[in-house]
Amino acid sequence: MILLNKFFHLLTPAKPRLPIDCPVFISAQCCIVLFIGLFFTRFWLISVLYATWWLLDWDTPSKGGRRIHCIRNSIIWRHMKNYFPVTLVKTAELDPSKNYVVGFHPHGVLVAGAFLNFCTEATGFSQLFPGLTPHMMMLTLWFRVPFFRDYLSHACSISYSASYVLRRWGGGNVLAIAVGGAQEALDARPGTFTLLLKNRKGFIRLAMEHGAPLVPVFSFGENELFDQVNNPEGSWLRRTQHCLQQIMGISLPLFHARGMFQYSFGLLPYRWPIFTVVGKPIKVEKKHNPSQEEVDRLHQTYIEELCKLFEEHKTKYNVPEDRHLEFI
Repeated sequence: MILLNKFFHLLTPAKPRLPIDCPVFISAQCCIVLFIGLFFTRFWLISVLYATWWLLDWDTPSKGGRRIHCIRNSIIWRHMKNYFPVTLVKTAELDPSKNYVVGFHPHGVLVAGAFLNFCTEATGFSQLFPGLTPHMMMLTLWFRVPFFRDYLSHACSISYSASYVLRRWGGGNVLAIAVGGAQEALDARPGTFTLLLKNRKGFIRLAMEHGAPLVPVFSFGENELFDQVNNPEGSWLRRTQHCLQQIMGISLPLFHARGMFQYSFGLLPYRWPIFTVVGKPIKVEKKHNPSQEEVDRLHQTYIEELCKLFEEHKTKYNVPEDRHLEFI
């Protein structure tokens, strides 16, 4: 396990980090073990042939991936959607002739709302927003993992090249980014509405450089899926989690919820309804090299629109009237 963590660290580029989570990390490690393990069995040829394919297909994730619709429409995702359940709520029309940058909040522990809504057709994204193709951003790191990279880029159209997606001529692309990322997961617990957004401005600059409208999205219920061991700022646990995040590129929230046959303790998420509300687009003027002042101004507008979206819909989804978003 230590060697695998070092492998991940070496593969991580020196770039701003995008959202990742524990389930993804575990799945990726299993894929690495499988790829290496096959070399020491009579099935070694599978790894050799895959390695050849891997080299030939190296650039596909940087170009938006290659969709396999039968997997995106798999019944597995519908069962997963019905477990919580998850509902995608449309509040405004999105012009399919434009490309969009979607800010997804909150990250939560599982990022279930972002995955089911933008990486699968379980909630009917294509029916709600015809003419638009969703893409979910993830770290370049995950696309260096054998087998796992193919699932991400081919099945889910998850990408690590934001610019390639937003430069596509003719529009019709939606780039979804869980803005708070792995660090925000450390504050994900029932009843909290804390967003790591005050200094997250990279996605704002990205939208300005491509003239892509910004769309705030809030997923009600995302933080209700797991309880988490208390880890206030300054505690030894929080310091340890931050240290591990710097080393491995992933936060490790100590979460728990329910079991398969009992509801008192386990690692399965609670069955809590998730309502992912898509707000109205914010017009963005294209600027190849926006100033910090321009970025700050648009960032403030985005926060105001996100707050407005939250306040307008919170009482519909069992959030008390006196609860408001908190930004850190």
